[in-house]
Amino acid sequence: MARKAFFSFQFSEDNWRANVVRNSWVTQDRKSSGFFDSAVWEKVKKQTDSEIKKWIDGQLSGCSVTVVLVGSKTCKSKWVKYEIEKSIELGKGLLEIDISKIKNRDGKTSTKGDWMLTNSYKSYLWNKGDGYNNMGDWIETAAKAAGR
Repeated sequence: MARKAFFSFQFSEDNWRANVVRNSWVTQDRKSSGFFDSAVWEKVKKQTDSEIKKWIDGQLSGCSVTVVLVGSKTCKSKWVKYEIEKSIELGKGLLEIDISKIKNRDGKTSTKGDWMLTNSYKSYLWNKGDGYNNMGDWIETAAKAAGR
């Protein structure tokens, strides 16, 4: 079953790595897959906090699952924290994926950041867990765990 997923990540540090993950899902169109591009986020981040929250709420609408992409500084992002809190409030499926070992545009990896979710949610390693081939199953598992 196709799922609409929202990808939560620390934009300024992990956009390149997040795009590797998000683009692995190229068989689905961006709108129905919960994708958004950097131009959209550049515009949104200039708005007030309440406008950003409203935008995030709209992005989460209709999504089954929130995929938290964890990089070295993700745990410091107030927007990732908000997206997690809102996803829990709305009963979305949740999972997190460590993306620190995905090479950035300069061919470098980063240090692993702190996990964002409690142990009641599944956590995966993109490289070691073969995320390219398994992310669909991870999303489906999270959706079913949330009763979606």
